[in-house]
Amino acid sequence: MKPCAICDTTMDPVFSATLLHKHEVSYYRCAKCGLLQTEDPYWLDEAYGDPIAVSDTGLIQRNFSIAAKLSAVLYFCLEPKGAYLDVAGGYGMLVRLMRDIGFDFYWSDKHCENILARGFGSSEAGRQFSALTAFEVLEHVQDPVGFVSGLLKEHGVRTLLFSTQTYGGDIPTKDWWYYAFETGQHISFYQARTLAALAERLDLRFMSANGMHILTDRPAEFAHLKRLTGKLAYPATVYIRRMLGSKTMSDHTDLLRVAER
Repeated sequence: MKPCAICDTTMDPVFSATLLHKHEVSYYRCAKCGLLQTEDPYWLDEAYGDPIAVSDTGLIQRNFSIAAKLSAVLYFCLEPKGAYLDVAGGYGMLVRLMRDIGFDFYWSDKHCENILARGFGSSEAGRQFSALTAFEVLEHVQDPVGFVSGLLKEHGVRTLLFSTQTYGGDIPTKDWWYYAFETGQHISFYQARTLAALAERLDLRFMSANGMHILTDRPAEFAHLKRLTGKLAYPATVYIRRMLGSKTMSDHTDLLRVAER
């Protein structure tokens, strides 16, 4: 018996699979909200021996795509000159891209080294964040309600922009690439209704378009989400960078000044 991490009903066993080429693991699904999840993940220390999976060949391409969509949404829906925190930001690539476009972005990650956004960790922001981002994170989380509510409370915000690959009505077959059996890092899988149930638990609204998901108490601001995350995103980014002014050189100057102290 396994309780659903979102709606607390009993989940049904649906299949088993071999993770990390050696652990036989059971998967469960909640009939009420659609959450699909592994048994309690005892193998995670082994799975995160390398925080970024070696098989993640889409890392760079994904960050460029996210940066374009995110820029359009933040500029036209939220505060263009606000401060933003990327949670579980990996090596810091998205933070660096967003700063290069002109946004005041910062990094945090408890499991990964900040390589590309050094000098712009969460403690260096010095101001209140307007929203949080967490891209390709929720599939790694065993307790999504606790994880998201803890983040929002810790940073005093009510808007989270994120991504995770959702699935349709039927349970995906075992050849679904997103299971990532070989890495053992993906333990939770969602449908749109699962994320809507998560939002309801947090007293928020859920919106989604073109792979960009949002939990927020400000739904009206995101009325044009579908347009902004579609074909408009890339040309919009060129305009946004021109209007905001890239932080590439100003960050360079500031970091040199800090190093000289």
